[in-house]
Amino acid sequence: MARLLPAAEPRLPATASSRFLALCGVLAVVPGMIHVFAPDGGAGMIAGLDLARDGGRTIGLFAWAGATQIVWGLMMMAAALRYRALVPLALALLLFERTLHALNFWVLKPGTHHPPESYAVLVALPVIALFLALALRHRG
Repeated sequence: MARLLPAAEPRLPATASSRFLALCGVLAVVPGMIHVFAPDGGAGMIAGLDLARDGGRTIGLFAWAGATQIVWGLMMMAAALRYRALVPLALALLLFERTLHALNFWVLKPGTHHPPESYAVLVALPVIALFLALALRHRG
């Protein structure tokens, strides 16, 4: 495991941005675990999707998305808790990811059904942008 991690860097103090990134990491891992380990991946019980037709494929896609959420969440937590020099980069990538989610939910591929995440991302975007600005200001 030690070979996978970069050399120890001087410990940067925790900031509001690093704490926020750690929270985002947890908020990615938890739903990711639901998507991977819940029987319907949260597709029916949380997102409210009708799984009567082609439910297996939908559940499989939720599990796939959950796997990426878990890994991305662990990476955010590692940056926030140990590799704090990466916090601005991680927040910029998170902002980009969430922007793509919002565009797909509401503009590029809007559907008739909007799961809770489609609304949460609209709230998250300005908050992520604020903490990115704080991280960049703190660095500058």
